[in-house]
Amino acid sequence: MDQDYQQGSLVELEITDLSNSGDGVGHFDGRAIFVPDTVTGDRALVRLLRLKQQYAYGKLQKLLTPSNYRIRPSCIVADKCGGCQWQHIDDSYQRTVKQNHVIQSLERIGGFSDPPVVPILSSPEVLGYRNKVTYPLGRSATGKVQGGYYRRNSHHLVNLNQCPIQDARLNPLLADIKKDIEEQGWSIYDEENHQGRLRHLSFRIGRRTGEILLTLVSTSKTLQNLPEQAQTWLDRYPNLVGVALNHNPNPGNVIFGEETLPIAGRPYISEIFAGLELHLGSDTFFQINTEAAEILFNTLIEQLDLTGTETVIDAYCGIGTFSLPLAQRVKQVIGLEVNPNSISQARKNAQLNGIDNVSFLAGTVETLLPQLSCSPDIILLDPPRKGCDHQRRKDEATVTEILRNLQPSYLVYISCQPPTMARDLQKLCQGNLYDLLWVQPMDFFPQTAHVESVALLRLNG
Repeated sequence: MDQDYQQGSLVELEITDLSNSGDGVGHFDGRAIFVPDTVTGDRALVRLLRLKQQYAYGKLQKLLTPSNYRIRPSCIVADKCGGCQWQHIDDSYQRTVKQNHVIQSLERIGGFSDPPVVPILSSPEVLGYRNKVTYPLGRSATGKVQGGYYRRNSHHLVNLNQCPIQDARLNPLLADIKKDIEEQGWSIYDEENHQGRLRHLSFRIGRRTGEILLTLVSTSKTLQNLPEQAQTWLDRYPNLVGVALNHNPNPGNVIFGEETLPIAGRPYISEIFAGLELHLGSDTFFQINTEAAEILFNTLIEQLDLTGTETVIDAYCGIGTFSLPLAQRVKQVIGLEVNPNSISQARKNAQLNGIDNVSFLAGTVETLLPQLSCSPDIILLDPPRKGCDHQRRKDEATVTEILRNLQPSYLVYISCQPPTMARDLQKLCQGNLYDLLWVQPMDFFPQTAHVESVALLRLNG
């Protein structure tokens, strides 16, 4: 066996850690080697790929000694499908690693010494928790319509007829609807030559209501016989309340286009969250794990110890997932969101629940926040993965600069990206302006390396 650090070499590694991206980490010749499909404690034969000066990526060739943390995956294509990375890892150890990633990010990136991270909260379900799934479509070598997830780091489609991560009530639909698409003769989009129409098949389900919305993503606004086929689907599946067509003619990997057309039934489902009824459309942003999001919200409410007199700004509010239940517990909530469709849906959800002490404004947080005349007691931040300061114009202040100027008594920061959260919290706390009081990790996404966190900051003085 060639022990040199060369492309294609086979090396024997002991996996000693898991990276933030979910790969196992071993060391060879003083360099870190990142190996997917491994776990701490594995001893493995690894082929070196994509060599860099200080690190490399490897491919698991043979498992020599399995780790005590290794388990049998629930999915027969877990080693091929890129939908989730950690089905081979014990659930308890998954949570341990996620807890450590949050702590390490706060220490190494945020510069916090002994950060106040409390024990991670478990998802009520580690399988069958996803309330929304979107499958790219393709054709097999024999011309059969396929739908599934791409193999990791590729555009090779792994065909699925069921998925243990999605809500089990969606499984009966997947195989049958692919057959119907094939029988209708609808063309499947080819991303290489930008030919064909159907790109994705998407399902959304209300975990508490059982209502299902089916959405086809197409380069065209019309598909032959679609209204008739949509009605057939509604008649066949009692829980299916609507069929929609999302129009996305643009090349690239963005899934949903800007326009969604109702075809049959309702263009939304109802979901119950924190005791409120929410209407969710095809492309509405809503937490993938309904039950875990509700646990995290209730845990945050306990920490805030609200009196009912507070004014709260919910930046990046989406459809009001947190704004609306917060409004029932405080004097006033103002929601800010750049997506006008989300703002429209948030207003409808407020009206649906008879909540009148909340208002929603469309625009960027950078633009809207300095314009508000109120003096907020609490500002809730739930920014995109890139964090608060990712999209400002050169001539305007960053969100963190604006927050440091406004100086609300409390800041709440919700994040699905620990390194980004650590960076933003470091900026907010700089000069001892804010104290980091509490950080709660939550396992929103079992079987993946992703971890959600919520942090609470208090103004000093």
